[in-house]
Amino acid sequence: MKAGKRTLLLLALTAVLSAAPVWACTTLIVTVGATTDGSTFVGHSDDDDLCDQRIVYVPAADHPKGARRPVYASAVALGEFPKFRCFLTPRLVDPDRAPAYGGPAALRSVPLGFIPQVPHTYAYFDGSYGIMNEHQLMFGECTDGVRQNLDPEPGKRIFYSSELSRVALERCRTAREAVRLMGNLLETYGYYGTGETLPVADPQEAWVMEMAPSPDGTGGLWVARRVPDGEVFVAANEFRIRDVDPKDPDLMIGSKLFETARRHGLWKPEDGPLDWLKVASLGEYNHPYYSLRRVWRVLDRVAPSRGFSPWVECGTTRAYPFSVKPDRKLSLRDVAALFRDHYEGTPFDLTAGVGAGPFGNPDRFYGPYDGQGDVGDPKRKLDGAWERPISVTYCGYTTLCQGRSWLPDPIGGVCWIGPDKPSETCFIPFHVGVRDLPPSFQVVDPQVFNRKAAWWAFNFTAHWAWLRYDRIHADIAAKRDGLEASFLRSLEEQDRKALALHRTSPAKARDFLTRADRARADRTVADWWAFADRLIVRYNDGFLNEPGKMAQPLGYPRNWLDGTEWRSGPTTYAPKP
Repeated sequence: MKAGKRTLLLLALTAVLSAAPVWACTTLIVTVGATTDGSTFVGHSDDDDLCDQRIVYVPAADHPKGARRPVYASAVALGEFPKFRCFLTPRLVDPDRAPAYGGPAALRSVPLGFIPQVPHTYAYFDGSYGIMNEHQLMFGECTDGVRQNLDPEPGKRIFYSSELSRVALERCRTAREAVRLMGNLLETYGYYGTGETLPVADPQEAWVMEMAPSPDGTGGLWVARRVPDGEVFVAANEFRIRDVDPKDPDLMIGSKLFETARRHGLWKPEDGPLDWLKVASLGEYNHPYYSLRRVWRVLDRVAPSRGFSPWVECGTTRAYPFSVKPDRKLSLRDVAALFRDHYEGTPFDLTAGVGAGPFGNPDRFYGPYDGQGDVGDPKRKLDGAWERPISVTYCGYTTLCQGRSWLPDPIGGVCWIGPDKPSETCFIPFHVGVRDLPPSFQVVDPQVFNRKAAWWAFNFTAHWAWLRYDRIHADIAAKRDGLEASFLRSLEEQDRKALALHRTSPAKARDFLTRADRARADRTVADWWAFADRLIVRYNDGFLNEPGKMAQPLGYPRNWLDGTEWRSGPTTYAPKP
């Protein structure tokens, strides 16, 4: 088939496959020189539409010579693959990988294939994608539109980004090492699914790796760019790497990228540098500004002096740089605040307008009338669209990974886990040196309400806030802010004790971290459930209820009432004209 016809076929496949389930996340990196304390941060909101919400501890393991590692399909790639026993919930059944991944034998996941195992694999935290390992290697993720989505096929395409990140966490200590390994794996064993952006960092260095299925149907296309120290990177469901120069020392490039792009008519050398975004995709994801508005929002919040405009000419604009130097250095709380954003105070403020209702609710529900897939399809027509915020109602969890180079790995690495929607969650810290995570984080099933699950506590309060968002969200924000401030204070003392123990017995330090982190998490989840129960009483029947002062009327904001039928209600006995 000629190159031109191949390209047309890929465009057609995009249109056919645009109705496939999609997961749309926001992810960022804050490098060492851009933080107040010299940490590195990698953040990721897993906006996953009620799939498996567990955060699982995968223990370190030793493996016999000649062992093989199974590679499993991922439902967050293109939806469920029942023939591989690959589901949204549970995402994996393999007790050999982790105790929390146990389950009925009839549901045990079927490998797509195997790769040679290494003698020893590292412990890590796992979710829809790999999160962070015991050596402070950390990941984020977002899904991107591509010209061609491909299903998994044993012998041809067995890797998606989720399993790639897990293998890297099992085997690597540095970001560079992880990028090289993942690039080799996807080229050797084939890549399927969607386009992907994987921020990957260690306490010293940060990279962004982006990947797409190959139009050849085997192997895969990828490129990675280093984030300059002192800068902030953000991605939101659109590739962020642009010109690919083989001589650039800050790039790592797939071995077949140029040749494949040329052969399929996606790039010609005489046109100038290869533009990764245009070669691998049709542009922005889902609908105009679905991706770019979030990129603008983060860049504008961290570097307002740059005066970035929220308006651009098209989905492949070059208006927003790969990364920026922030006007001031960022703290953990600053990074958390970025993920809690609904464009408050901007023309796109989702707490304002008719859609927000009387109480300023920023959540919007997507339906069959809303766009899906890649906005680059020229045949696509949209009747309307909601602004897509960073904190979105269908977020499953958010992780803020923190690497601290001045501390031993078990103590220096901290993963702050926020179950459910970022604006209504509390980020709870876990050191990477722990020997396990609390059961409340590993037993979640979104199909069954369970008061033993941390995720359900936060999911419940986020939903309860819809009753009276202006007041209930304020209560939640005050609660979460107080808890997070107390965590930061307690971590200072906990780290000092752990460091003292580590000097004589690293094992005792890990035992101490495990006990302390679990106790804090268990207290927090119990406290949050008690807080949820108080909220039920406090806003029962639309009143403000306090001990001794029940049924205080709150009513509606006057400016909202003036736009309703209340204005023409029965205020006299006279008939209406």
